[in-house]
Amino acid sequence: MDGTLYKTYYNSPCGLLEICGNEKGITSLYFVNKRSGTEKKNKHIVDCLTQLDAYFNKKRKSFSLPLDLEGTDFQKRVWNELLKIPFGKTISYLELAKNLGDAKCIRAAGTANGKNPVSIIVPCHRVIGSNGDLIGYGGGLNKKKWLLEFEGVLTQKELFV
Repeated sequence: MDGTLYKTYYNSPCGLLEICGNEKGITSLYFVNKRSGTEKKNKHIVDCLTQLDAYFNKKRKSFSLPLDLEGTDFQKRVWNELLKIPFGKTISYLELAKNLGDAKCIRAAGTANGKNPVSIIVPCHRVIGSNGDLIGYGGGLNKKKWLLEFEGVLTQKELFV
């Protein structure tokens, strides 16, 4: 495998996304304000663009992309747990910690959630406060709110299922 890095941009309905990857898979997907640098695509990037189109056209509720994520073992456990949250559903940070086996790790789980390098694909936007508040989102709370409304979670009173 070569060490080539690939990058492109996607104009989503809720903002510009920068997608990066390598030969193993997608390495990051972040909201950005503008394009920068040279764009270069590979199969994983093209597949990601196709799946994002389907997601934003409500034809896909989850992603099936190879991911190559860098993080600690704990962060990877958290990110894998996030993948279990279905489209249109939410859980609290406390539930996330309990799902990881220890309610006391709520802060660590929240921090790991915030370091998720592939927003939308690994749905960190589906984690909310125990009281239903939309708290914490690297892309900005307005984007978190947009994504949850898009997925059918219409009001904060309806966040928990």
